[in-house]
Amino acid sequence: MAEEAVVVVFDFDRTLIDGDSDNWVVTEMGLTRLFRELRSTMPWISLMNRMMMELHSQGKTVEDIEECLRRMPLHPRVIESIRAAHGYGCDLRIISDANQFFIETILKRHGLLGCFSEIVTNPAFVDAEGRLNIVPFHDSASSPHGCNLCPSNMCKGLVLKRIQAADSEFRKRRYVYLGDGKGDYCPCLRLGTQDFVMPRKSFPLWNLIFSDQMLIKAVIHEWSDREELAGVLLDIIDRILTDENTRTGLMSSPDNGGKTTQVSYP
Repeated sequence: MAEEAVVVVFDFDRTLIDGDSDNWVVTEMGLTRLFRELRSTMPWISLMNRMMMELHSQGKTVEDIEECLRRMPLHPRVIESIRAAHGYGCDLRIISDANQFFIETILKRHGLLGCFSEIVTNPAFVDAEGRLNIVPFHDSASSPHGCNLCPSNMCKGLVLKRIQAADSEFRKRRYVYLGDGKGDYCPCLRLGTQDFVMPRKSFPLWNLIFSDQMLIKAVIHEWSDREELAGVLLDIIDRILTDENTRTGLMSSPDNGGKTTQVSYP
C-alpha cells in the first residue's frame, strides 16, 4: 500500500504555488513601499510580522488578509496531482518557510488542506486585538538550530530528520522532496538512494544540487513548470508503487477508492 511506501514533502512558495505568498500579500495589500524600506533592517519573518502590524494599524482585518490570500492562484494540474497522490494513500506533508495562516488559507480555498498529514512552518496566530502575528519556527535566541545551511528561523533538514525517525528497519518509506530555494538543500542531503528530489530548474536549489551533484544520493528529477511538476511527481509515485506492488503482487488505484486487487505477472 502507498501509505506504507511513499512520503511526499512539498515546499510551498514557488513550488506548490507558483508565486510567493508573502510577496502576494505585500503587493496586493499595498505594502510594497514600506516593505522595501525595511527589507534590509530585520529578518524576513520579523519583517512580515511588521507588515501584519501595519495592516492592523490601517484598519485591515484578518478577514481582509484571508480574502487577499484566497485570490492567489493554484494551477489546476498541481491540484489534480495532489489529490491523485492523496488518493493513492501517499503521506503528503509541507515544510515551508512561509507561515501557517497563509498556507492553510490558500489550501482551504482550493479544497486541499485535508490532503496533508502535517504542515511544518512558521507559526501564526491572531491576538486579542485581532492582529495576525507571525513568529519564527526556531527561536534563534533561545533555541538555535545550529545549521549553517539554513536560515536562523528554520532548518528543514532537522524537520525531515524527525519525520524519517518515524521509519524503522521493517517500515522504510521512500521520500519525494519538491523544492526550489536554498533552504531546501539541507533536507535533500538527508535523502537516500531510494528517494527522489524534484528541484525547480534554474532556481537556487537546482543550482546548489548541480554545483556538486555527488553530494546528493537521491534520484534527481528537475521540473520547470506546473504541468511538468505534476507529471513528474505522478510518474515517480507510479514508479515507487510499481516497485512495491511487484514485490507484494498487489496493485492499488485511486479510482477504486484505494482498494487493492490481486494481479499476476508473466
